[in-house]
Order: sequence, then C-alpha cells, then structure tokens
Amino acid sequence: MRVTIYTTKTCPYCKMAKQYFAQNNVQYEEKDVTTDAALAQEMIDKSGQMGVPVILIDDQVVVGFDKPRLQELLA
Repeated sequence: MRVTIYTTKTCPYCKMAKQYFAQNNVQYEEKDVTTDAALAQEMIDKSGQMGVPVILIDDQVVVGFDKPRLQELLA
C-alpha cells in the first residue's frame, strides 16, 4: 500500500492526518506544496482540489482529514 499526503506547513488538518498515520504505524510520503508549484499542480491534477490535505492511498483520493474514509482504505 502506498500512502502520499500533500500538505502545507500551516495546515491543522494535515497535522491531524500525520498524527493519525503515526498512531497507526502507517508509512507515508509527505509532499509539501507550500513552495513547490509543480507539486501543487500535481496535487490539483490528481484530486481536482486546491485545498490540503490531499491524501492518496494507492489510487484512491481522500480530500481533507476524513478519518472514517482513511480507516476504510487502510483496513
């Protein structure tokens, strides 16, 4: 399972998602879109969203910290 999270440094929901991953021993790749326009565009292309967090679990997109959806996809 591959988990990627697009974040910014100031996003409280990003922090909550990363804490959730840490508590549940989920390995993830973090991509900070704050200063990287190419990463920001990659996130928009994959999700259609400009807000963070955008979380990819394999080919599934989760926008925001949607804990029930994360639990479902990580089960």
